[in-house]
Amino acid sequence: MNNEQPIIVGLDIGTTKIAVIAGRKNEFGKLEILGFGKANSNGVKHGQVLNIDETIKAIRTALDNCFASNPNLEVKDVYVGIAGHHIKSLQTRGDIVRQASDEEITHREIDQLISDQYKTYIPAGDQIIDVIPQEFTVDNFQNIPNPIGYGGVKVGANFHIITGDKNAIRNINRSVEKSGLHTKDLVLQPLASSSAVMAQEDLEAGVAIVDIGGGTTDLAVFYEGILKHTAVIPFAGENITNDIKTGLGVLKTQAEQMKVQFGSALANEAKANAYITIPGLRGMPAKEISVKNLANIVQARMSEILDFVTYHLKQVGLDNKSLNGGVVLTGGGSQLRHLIQLTEYVTGLPARIGFPNEHLAAGHIEELAKPTYSTCIGLILKGYDDYEHHRKEFDKEFKKVEVPDALKKVAEEVVVAEEDIITSEKVRQRKGITNFWGKFKDGIIDLFKEEEDKRF
Repeated sequence: MNNEQPIIVGLDIGTTKIAVIAGRKNEFGKLEILGFGKANSNGVKHGQVLNIDETIKAIRTALDNCFASNPNLEVKDVYVGIAGHHIKSLQTRGDIVRQASDEEITHREIDQLISDQYKTYIPAGDQIIDVIPQEFTVDNFQNIPNPIGYGGVKVGANFHIITGDKNAIRNINRSVEKSGLHTKDLVLQPLASSSAVMAQEDLEAGVAIVDIGGGTTDLAVFYEGILKHTAVIPFAGENITNDIKTGLGVLKTQAEQMKVQFGSALANEAKANAYITIPGLRGMPAKEISVKNLANIVQARMSEILDFVTYHLKQVGLDNKSLNGGVVLTGGGSQLRHLIQLTEYVTGLPARIGFPNEHLAAGHIEELAKPTYSTCIGLILKGYDDYEHHRKEFDKEFKKVEVPDALKKVAEEVVVAEEDIITSEKVRQRKGITNFWGKFKDGIIDLFKEEEDKRF
């Protein structure tokens, strides 16, 4: 265990769940997870905190669960993800004329260049969340990824500026502070997810990261090693659940179970003669629901989300074959069956599922490598980026904390919770494959068990 590094905590305040993950890099530069807790989220809609009290309750529950997983942890500062359709981005240009043109360009001058961009005019009611330098220029030299060490009279850069609604930002900060925590930094969720599921090759090849969460679908587009575009699409997993609830006349919990257990993003792949039996309410007769109808509803909404992705790619001129890395799907919604095929069909680009195990140390429980936790793990990586580039102050004293047994793989294989017997068996049968389908309660039907097992 490497105790020369700080413990960094990511807090993902989502529409359906709130997750807290504490991690520390080991001597190989991989993240070891030291604490993990989650809770159902009630006060958040489409990525925005609407009910502060409910959100505080959920953050505290997630924190308590995190401490339960590792009682030795202390959590004060957290990196918090932000999303919501109030998020906007703009491109700007900034230059500074250097005083000492004979000397090499320093970190301080680059920091000055970036901090000047925080004075950019933006509409009243908005606030700058982040300023991300793209390519730099030094005198006549263009497209420099890192100008430190160069010499020249004038240094400049193109910037990607991310803004958000002041009230929405205030609500997040208030919820975090009233939970007894301090926001170290607010990070745009698509950027956090990207850092968790992307490798250097993806960055160079050009890739669109699509994080399908509960309330929003977050998009980050990288091309030639540069962040070209970010967007937050206000449709995601919860909209699919609501469509199923309305379209099939079932309860929301039943709609969510059906989506996870039997949902498919391609109606053509669904069996025409397969039906799901829903128990009747209070003595009412049971309901028969066609798996084909369910898939039609899921496909309609997923196609709409992917149409938005294509629209944003067109806006930045990257909707053709120039993104060699294709589309990387992550987030809880990426676990829908046949979503890769639908994505390739709608966008015309190759697609794959992005798991956050790219930067995770080996030997953790399967749960942590699910796409659902990409944002949270990306937030920890963002914290490490700040630490390694001396962007923020960190405690000089690093407390010794070991990886708890509860988060080690062996522990999960030995201890099997009663309600998860089927799930855990499947995990063991399919070692090496991430368990796509989250834990769901037993009870819709046993008819499809055989089909479920053959799915992969």
